[in-house]
Amino acid sequence: MNKKIPTYSICNLLGTDQCVTEFLITRIGDFLQANPNIQFPHRHAFYQIVLFTEGGGTHSIDFQQFQVKPHQVYAMGPGQIHTWNFEPGTEGYILNFNESFFTAICHNPNFVQEFPLFNSVSSSPAVLLEAECCSEVQALLEKMLREFQSEHVFKHEMLRGMLLQLMVTLSRQLPLETVAGMSRHQRVVLRNFERLIEEHYREKRLPRDYAEMLYITPNHLNALVNSVVGKPAGELIRDRVVLEAKRLLVNSDYTISQIADMLNFEDNAYFTRFFKKYTGMSPEVFRQEYIKNAAVAEVGVITA
Repeated sequence: MNKKIPTYSICNLLGTDQCVTEFLITRIGDFLQANPNIQFPHRHAFYQIVLFTEGGGTHSIDFQQFQVKPHQVYAMGPGQIHTWNFEPGTEGYILNFNESFFTAICHNPNFVQEFPLFNSVSSSPAVLLEAECCSEVQALLEKMLREFQSEHVFKHEMLRGMLLQLMVTLSRQLPLETVAGMSRHQRVVLRNFERLIEEHYREKRLPRDYAEMLYITPNHLNALVNSVVGKPAGELIRDRVVLEAKRLLVNSDYTISQIADMLNFEDNAYFTRFFKKYTGMSPEVFRQEYIKNAAVAEVGVITA
């Protein structure tokens, strides 16, 4: 298995390359039946929220593996690498939407990214909900599914409102939002730091660079990040570089030297030392292990 990881749009999932759909919600069983091959490694060009209500198995998001459990919800942003192996009978809801679903009526181009659900470097993409919250989320998703399947006037406006309610409800379940004594200003600073990392991790590797853009001192930034995430600011920056290196390595179109250059390392040797220091293996070994594991998983699905 030495192939490029595909990127799916909502239109791809509907079996067409030309559509104007910005929102899709369905039950997991129906989704798997309509898209039988999407369990293999892939990326999304959209945001996705999934709630498991029953079943089991595994799924991975950006090389982190999670056990599927009832009451578990996960949220993913565009570009993250995803794969799964669900047990028969796994059920729940899958909700997909494009950023334009909100920005069409919202003047804030970062509206969706304001919520710490998607592609956050400081929180897990998978969360196990309390029973009461899970019931609330499931009821809301069921209501959204009925609205989506209807022909009601102002359907998409209603769905936008319910999606906003869903994102707020889920965001309140994340540890980031429940840190004792953490002010709204501190949360804003942390979210802005995450956004700046996403924009500049290729060329800026030092906390002082980000502190300057945030108009705070490096010590202030480091103390804030450490108190919330439990690791220094520099580690968050390095984690993002390592993650992108892994994403590029599983794309067979790029050589190791090209990846080193894309991530602004001085040379291939420096990149190799950096990657091995923080992952325990060389870039070449990581790529070989990923290809081998993906091939084994594919054979297992085909022979099952």
